[in-house]
Amino acid sequence: QVQLVESGGGSVQAGGSLSLSCAASGITNSRYSMAWFRQAPGKEREGVAAIDSDGTTTCADSVKDRFTISIDSAKYTLYLQMDSLKPDDTAMYYCAANSGGHTDYLFQLSRYGYNYWGQGTQVTVSS
Repeated sequence: QVQLVESGGGSVQAGGSLSLSCAASGITNSRYSMAWFRQAPGKEREGVAAIDSDGTTTCADSVKDRFTISIDSAKYTLYLQMDSLKPDDTAMYYCAANSGGHTDYLFQLSRYGYNYWGQGTQVTVSS
């Protein structure tokens, strides 16, 4: 059974930075994809950034040039460095994994591209 545990959320003022981590356990495939999603109250869950185990990345336009996704494939640990944070970035952030291989590029920022989810970590950005 795959388990994902996020950490690193918190509160910060606009313009500040936060780093999120997601430790995955139970993934046995050497080819897998992981991603960060976020969901604000009353809104749909949206894909923020995704990465394959070989390091190929995809980022949503709303966070390009501000957020950086990375992975330590050997440790099955996912990271998200968030800089120049805005109040609109306030949301619950979720880690997701596709344990069966690389997610097709069409679904890398879609919830349908992943079969495991973490519990989420809250990020709050104040103006």
